[in-house]
Amino acid sequence: MTVNPTTEGGTPGPGAARNTAVGAVIALVLGLLLALVGIGAIIGGAASAAVLSKQGPDGYLSTPTRGFSATSYALTSPPARIGTDTIPHNLGSLRLSAESTAPGGQVFIGVGPKSDVDRYLAGVHTTEVAGVESSPFRVQYRDVPGTAVPSPPDGQGFWAASASGPGTQQVTVDLRSGDWVVVIMNADASAGITANMQAAVRSDLFGAFSPVLWIVGIIALAIGAGLVALGAVVLGRGTRGQSVSGPATGKEYPARLSGHLDPPLSRWLWLVKWLLAVPHFIILFFLWFAVLITTIVSGFAVLFTGRYPRPLFNFAVGVLRWSWRVSFYTYSALGTDKYPPFTLAATDYPADFEVDYPEKLSRGLVLVKWWLLAIPHLLIVSIFTGSVWASSNGNDTAPSGGGSWPEDYGNAAGFSLLGILVLIAAIMLLFTGRYQRPLFDLVMGINRWVYRVLTYTLLLRDEYPPFRLDQGPDDQAWADVPTGLASPPPNGAPPPPME
Repeated sequence: MTVNPTTEGGTPGPGAARNTAVGAVIALVLGLLLALVGIGAIIGGAASAAVLSKQGPDGYLSTPTRGFSATSYALTSPPARIGTDTIPHNLGSLRLSAESTAPGGQVFIGVGPKSDVDRYLAGVHTTEVAGVESSPFRVQYRDVPGTAVPSPPDGQGFWAASASGPGTQQVTVDLRSGDWVVVIMNADASAGITANMQAAVRSDLFGAFSPVLWIVGIIALAIGAGLVALGAVVLGRGTRGQSVSGPATGKEYPARLSGHLDPPLSRWLWLVKWLLAVPHFIILFFLWFAVLITTIVSGFAVLFTGRYPRPLFNFAVGVLRWSWRVSFYTYSALGTDKYPPFTLAATDYPADFEVDYPEKLSRGLVLVKWWLLAIPHLLIVSIFTGSVWASSNGNDTAPSGGGSWPEDYGNAAGFSLLGILVLIAAIMLLFTGRYQRPLFDLVMGINRWVYRVLTYTLLLRDEYPPFRLDQGPDDQAWADVPTGLASPPPNGAPPPPME
């Protein structure tokens, strides 16, 4: 990751700049790891609280009553190995209930050590429950052949807990170390078992761990978010940004996206660009997670001050710029064979993105623009990028202030308008060696629309994105205001010619 840290007192030497950048990256990575740990702990605390809320009055969390059957002499569970000797806490207890569904039948239920159960049922035809699916309910059995006839189970002395008789029989055992097997039989040890069973568990760990997980998660998330914000501030200060601008006028939008098609494009390189860009995809995954955090922090700053912190603004724009370069190289445009640089800053790469820094932002809009006001655009962008289809398959790809959608759209060429257009361009490139300019201009217009919506939903500007496709390598703002250059031309020299 390349940055150019500067300070108000001057420009530090290369060594100081490098150390500053390394420190910022370390803070960013540590912050992201802590934030992920915090989110995981909070989710765990929420899950523990949900379990507690489903426990019955007696403190047990019960499964539905289900039917089990076997033609053998015994129905057994897989061995359950429990190791609690090193845990300084009572794990809880397990309660098992069984009732014979045969007319006048009597059931036996017992829990015993695996070694003793194996000796008792040696040579006996038994059935082991190999697996249980809850929805829909389905049991997988494993048949263990044998010819021996077992003696009545109630007379055995090795059971840790057992019950036998008509009606519902119930056993309760503490969760302690050992290899345990649950055995269901007819009380008279006859063959052919049909029974309804229910299991229930009670543990004080859920109540003990839930507040601990919440506290640890909140602390870890707060520290992680602080480190992410600190790293983003340092990286943002080293990223060249635009000067302050007021509201956009006319047809200009203050977010400008450019992409210039390379005339000589390889016919086959696009087949492996997904592999070549893997390092970028990995880095962008973490960068976008950092943008999610910094956007929340910046949202509160805008709410209370009306200003977006300039370093965090530069950081967010830098991540957008990085994402666009990778998207332009890969399957959102396939516009260049030049490998994208690993930097947040503007470069001489054929694709670039810039947003004018706003002098003032509305405090009220920050609460609604990223979701409510943006809904029409989000629906259109979903059609453009195929995220609506990904959502229907169970993936959360809708943009909500900076999630996984931005980088996902850049490397997915699935069932979407953008994906179909790029696929057509790739096939034509493979067979003709040419990228049709009208097709490229349309692809650029779709990407430009997407990045304007991203700019709005990431709270970077208050101007509502226009409902139009500004096709071509540069939009109107680039043509009128040559501020999209990585640096101004020296000594008033004219800017380099556009394609």
